[in-house]
Amino acid sequence: MDKTQRLFAVMDALRRHRRPVTAAALAAEQGVSVRTLYRDIQTLIGLGAPIDGEAGVGYLLRAGFFLPPLMFSAEELEALVLGARWVEAQPDAGLADAARNALGKIANASPEDLRDRIGDTGLWPVPMGREPEPRPVLGLLRAAMREERALELVYTDDAGKSSTREVWPVQLAYFEGKQIFAAWCCLREDFRHFRTDRVVTLQPTDRRYGRRRAALTRDWREAWAKANPAWPRSP
Repeated sequence: MDKTQRLFAVMDALRRHRRPVTAAALAAEQGVSVRTLYRDIQTLIGLGAPIDGEAGVGYLLRAGFFLPPLMFSAEELEALVLGARWVEAQPDAGLADAARNALGKIANASPEDLRDRIGDTGLWPVPMGREPEPRPVLGLLRAAMREERALELVYTDDAGKSSTREVWPVQLAYFEGKQIFAAWCCLREDFRHFRTDRVVTLQPTDRRYGRRRAALTRDWREAWAKANPAWPRSP
């Protein structure tokens, strides 16, 4: 790997870390010496990259900085295309459109014309069963999680009984053929899991979550791990 490629690789590594990462950790990741890593960091700072930190403490790329990638490896491009095509096959129209647009932006933003390679990776997700019907509730759930605003939910359980409640969605899982969201249920004062195909109505409100979603997510993960010790840890 030449120096230019190495500098871009260091920038990509810094983008992945939300907290300061040590030079030793970055050097091990890049397969170079710590001394070389120090020089690379200083070169990037000299070129205008907003990197905070110092030797012995750690480095962090300040938020808001954008630098187009030098190139994608063959496997990186295959992963992006396969993931985007899987999203396109889901019953979430907003995410499907976003996946198509994202691939177009990746092709146009890259120094190399990737349109032909994106169209001919040879990798396709295979949906199980018939094509799913669009579910607008998925967009409402994603918006609620982004904005941390409560939803009014009318839900039918497995016994056919309906209930009305206010929920604060924290996680949304896309299984093959169905979707389930985890939410704090204000009616039960506890976390509950809901299948989107059993949602009767879902209405946004102007009411904010009672706690930040990040804190709710930590509590949900702890509760899930305690209730399901044999299951793999949640992401």
